Amino acid sequence: MALLPQVDTTAADTTQAAGAGAQSLLDILFQGGWVMIPILLLSFVAIYLLIERLITIRNAQSDPEVVTDRIRNYVRSGDVDGAISYCVQKDVPITRILKQGLERLGRPISEIQDAVQAAGKYETFELEKKTNMLASIAGVAPMLGFFGTVLGMIRAFQEIQNLQGNVNPSVLAGGIWEALVTTAGGLLVGILALLAYNFLLARIRRLTNDMERSATDFIDLLQEPVPPQS
Repeated sequence: MALLPQVDTTAADTTQAAGAGAQSLLDILFQGGWVMIPILLLSFVAIYLLIERLITIRNAQSDPEVVTDRIRNYVRSGDVDGAISYCVQKDVPITRILKQGLERLGRPISEIQDAVQAAGKYETFELEKKTNMLASIAGVAPMLGFFGTVLGMIRAFQEIQNLQGNVNPSVLAGGIWEALVTTAGGLLVGILALLAYNFLLARIRRLTNDMERSATDFIDLLQEPVPPQS
């Protein structure tokens, strides 16, 4: 019977320890101070940019070989209007670029090539738009985290000064780990933003390469010798 109080006390201590260790992620983030607010906002912005750019890239995708073959068949048959209508109906970056060239058929090849290149630069800019914000978030978020940690350390040393050095080590350690929460949060957001930026950049470069290849094939098509009439 004498063991029962000891068992109960041990169980209570275990429960309290489990409760202390089971702090929610939200509680930990709040302990990082006000600097966690802009870090969290940056994380939401990064997620929005990633999703928005992924949707844009998905809508811009097409099979460059199929598009080029269709345009080639229209041009070789003399149906330029049909080729333009196909580009309008398809309405992806590749067809919008080729449409600029089709609308200038009959003009000097250099003028057509300049129009196609200008359209390609514009479409590339539209695909890369907003991705620089992800790169900025990847750099700013860790800096905000370090800034929050510095502020936390300043507060910790001010507490030491106010208490004239009579500080419980556990209190000091608690203040330090709370300050480090901002560094961890900033680094996490920065790493994820950098990964998202590089992932999007790779997808955009693949699309850009397809556009450049289709534009080159289109210019080569215009320079093909006209077959003799039978």
